[in-house]
Amino acid sequence: LLIGISGPSSSGKTTLSRLLRDVLNSSPLLHAFILHEDDFYKTDAEIPVNTDGLQDWDCLESIDLPLLEKTLAHVKEHGSLPAGFESKEDKNDVGKVDIDWGVIERQTENLKQKVQTLQQGHERGKEAAGEASPALTIAIIDGFLLFAPSMASIRSLFSVKLFLRTDYATAKRRREARSGYVTLEGFWEDPPGYVDKVVWPNYVKDHSFLFRNGDVEGELNEGVCTELGIVGMPKGLEGNMTGVFEWA
Repeated sequence: LLIGISGPSSSGKTTLSRLLRDVLNSSPLLHAFILHEDDFYKTDAEIPVNTDGLQDWDCLESIDLPLLEKTLAHVKEHGSLPAGFESKEDKNDVGKVDIDWGVIERQTENLKQKVQTLQQGHERGKEAAGEASPALTIAIIDGFLLFAPSMASIRSLFSVKLFLRTDYATAKRRREARSGYVTLEGFWEDPPGYVDKVVWPNYVKDHSFLFRNGDVEGELNEGVCTELGIVGMPKGLEGNMTGVFEWA
């Protein structure tokens, strides 16, 4: 089962992915792991340079799309990452998380009970057929550019598609508070003005089609989202990671 979690930079994708992974893995009947789109960046030297002379890490051309699609197809078929695959993204810090851990604990227990109930019914069917009942593998794919029109073939691989959102001011504040990012060949720090010149314009260009009148800080276009099988986070949950987790 592949779950795609996408949205703008600093919208909580990685935080949510890690929370879901940990909660899902609390059940012995489930095996969850994360695959980050950022692990498929091209080499530092191959990252495109825009008209302002800045390397553009937030565009489609910065990602090795054939490798990403091949890896996702492998995961979907085999339920595991390709041999030798190692994530560098897990080395990046997402910063302090403001969340109600009591809610996480309650949801964890609820999940265990639900999975156990479902598994018992599943096992009865397997036993009748004389078959074993293996754990369900769930791959959570975290990426800033998973659902764009140009990503149709990759988008089709996901069984569940969750879209997070945040406003410009929050994205800018959170992104600029980060120390930087581990890359294939070193470490990247956003230069001054990077959110305004690169990050936010790219987000608007690639995701305005999901919103009414193309306003990425407005309401989602439910018709488009439904057609593409994308479940959009309610606008009222922006900045509320506890609420986002419960929604997911």
